Amino acid sequence: MKKNIGNKFVLYPTPVIVVGAMVDGKPTWTLVAHIGIPSHDMAMVSLAKAHYINRGVKENKALSINIVDESWLPEADAMGCISGNKADKSAAFSYTVGETGAPMIDRCKLTMECTVEDIYEVGAFENFMVKVKNTFADEDILTESGDKPDFDKFKPVLFEMLGYTYLKTGETLGKCMSFAKK
Repeated sequence: MKKNIGNKFVLYPTPVIVVGAMVDGKPTWTLVAHIGIPSHDMAMVSLAKAHYINRGVKENKALSINIVDESWLPEADAMGCISGNKADKSAAFSYTVGETGAPMIDRCKLTMECTVEDIYEVGAFENFMVKVKNTFADEDILTESGDKPDFDKFKPVLFEMLGYTYLKTGETLGKCMSFAKK
């Protein structure tokens, strides 16, 4: 028998990312786990309105999505503990500025450089609809063909909201829509 556990939002876990943007000519970073996929070439990055980084995202219409793996999780986690309104986070990472003007974390193995297409306010959040302009991946996490990431190699960290915990990714179970064909 199933038990009603209330109106808990259980669509998690989602990838842990660090969003990068320029504010007053300097990079700033924030830890994010509210990210969605509204279409095949766009993402939705949801940030609380009070975040310092939002000003730069809105002014420059650009941000980077830096997907976190275990190798730099402690540094990424720190970006969720330090407020950009109170401290300068520009020196937290070595970075490269992409063609959109968004700073991208050099150490990150998988980064998407994005432009802001639209912004939707929902309650205390600004939801940035972003178009992926460029995706940069370390060669050692790519498939044999070299044209896409191999997530069995990369293993991004996931975030689970109800327990406020980080999770490891596992192994591939099979190809999508392949089980019905067996």
